[in-house]
Amino acid sequence: MQLEKAKKRIAKQVKKGFHGYPLVSLEYFGKGDVGKAPDTATEVVISFTEEEGADPQKQAFVSSGDAREDETIQSTLLKIIERADAKTVTEIDGVSNLPS
Repeated sequence: MQLEKAKKRIAKQVKKGFHGYPLVSLEYFGKGDVGKAPDTATEVVISFTEEEGADPQKQAFVSSGDAREDETIQSTLLKIIERADAKTVTEIDGVSNLPS
């Protein structure tokens, strides 16, 4: 699947807003200077929550470049969203610093 197509399909799911569970959440992480947000996302964590109050299942994907521009990772995220039959998809804006 093409990178832009996968990114657009994920963005479309995110724009729909909250429609209940199951819920999938995406958060991008990278290394940055203290107090400054990273420019490159080297890791993405996808969380799946089946129902309200349930503990989320998490899976991380790591890229040598920017995970937001990695066709394999973006296609995989989209397939996970589709196979989970997620009613809600959220995405944390920007890139968070990797935990120490």
